[in-house]
Amino acid sequence: MNIVLIPGFWLDGDSWGEVTTVLREHGHGVTALTLPGLERDDAANAAKPAKPGIDRSTICLRDHVDAVVAAVDASDVPVVLVGHSGGGALAHGAVDARPDRVARVVYVDSGPLAHGGVINDELPAVDGVIPLPDWSVFDEPDLTDLDDAAREHFRSIAHPQPVHVATDALELRDPRRFDVPVTVICCEFPADMLRQFMAEDHPYTAELARIRDRELVDLPTGHWPQFTKPRQLAETILAAL
Repeated sequence: MNIVLIPGFWLDGDSWGEVTTVLREHGHGVTALTLPGLERDDAANAAKPAKPGIDRSTICLRDHVDAVVAAVDASDVPVVLVGHSGGGALAHGAVDARPDRVARVVYVDSGPLAHGGVINDELPAVDGVIPLPDWSVFDEPDLTDLDDAAREHFRSIAHPQPVHVATDALELRDPRRFDVPVTVICCEFPADMLRQFMAEDHPYTAELARIRDRELVDLPTGHWPQFTKPRQLAETILAAL
């Protein structure tokens, strides 16, 4: 199976770390995406000239969705999309564009965003980007199991997030997106809570409720399981396949 890993805000493809390793050990092809504007500003190899500074302020949500669609198109077989956090909205946008090319979507502490929705327009922005905020900005459930070492690692690899990716409205057109099976890996909020939201027609789960083949599984931890429980996350993804 070809798996495309889509990181959430501030993170590049390398942030999937051990998750990528475990999936490949089980024989799967894995593409861990680094989305536009989330590349390193400096050269990864000192022998090469440094890249010029990246103008992240011009990058929009459509650029990120298009990057995921390009990864889908690059595969000669249908893919599994795995979207963490804001990457879940990108996965859903790609499913809308290529519903016949995606075998399953796995949402990691995220879910499908509805047409016209935005990922997060409340994060503090500076000069067209959203730097990784102080930890006090996040709710306690977000930070469960994210100890000091993990926080230091996260901050050391974080890139400023293009603000328009967070605030642009997602455009969806193809109702066939509801035919693509999904698995939601529930971390900070239990699966039963999401089921209750769907039963109550909560707007947060409105798009998820319309998907015909869905499963919700629990992986209790904070919002970044690729840092706090990477092997368990990989095993849960494998089970979803």
